[in-house]
Amino acid sequence: MKLTKKSHACVRLEKDGRTLVVDPGGFSEQDAALGADAVLVTHEHPDHFDEGRLRAALEANPAAAIWTLRSVAERISAAFPGRVHTVGHGDTFTAAGFEVQVHGELHAVIHPDIPRITNIGFLVDGSVFHPGDALTVPDHPVETLMLPVMAPWSKISEVIDYVREVKPRRAIDIHDALLTDLARPIYDRQIGGLGGTDHGRLAPGDATEL
Repeated sequence: MKLTKKSHACVRLEKDGRTLVVDPGGFSEQDAALGADAVLVTHEHPDHFDEGRLRAALEANPAAAIWTLRSVAERISAAFPGRVHTVGHGDTFTAAGFEVQVHGELHAVIHPDIPRITNIGFLVDGSVFHPGDALTVPDHPVETLMLPVMAPWSKISEVIDYVREVKPRRAIDIHDALLTDLARPIYDRQIGGLGGTDHGRLAPGDATEL
């Protein structure tokens, strides 16, 4: 499986000539979802869900489809009948040849005064886990954790403890658009030194084979 990091929380997975894209939001490239055979969306926040990017992907590929939670599906399903699938915690499905399990139900707490929205994470091929905006721990082993490294709802101690709890073979940063280059070495050193697993990051457009 080939994993390509796009800007912020978006990743592309390629296998057997097919492409799965997760969270092509407004902080990601305009063409982040183009070429996808399937798109997964974790929640409705605009840095993860951008309707224009999804429409472009589905219009470019009449066979492409989306799997997401109800709050997102309700906003785009009318335009693409039968191609937007609503899923939730505990569901399993096949998308573009990838086997996907759904884990989690709620977005992390931003502030007690802000109501929590729904959020789901996706475990792809029993190997790569993208949690969206939550520190969800799947009840399955994780080879590669897409790690939300910096967000308004988290602090670095929580990120480190999350890596320790999931115990992946490797953690690769996502949710990093707000993290400045000046701060990156601090995060790299502390997560790498304290997380207990191989920790790395990819620049947007960089890829690795899993």
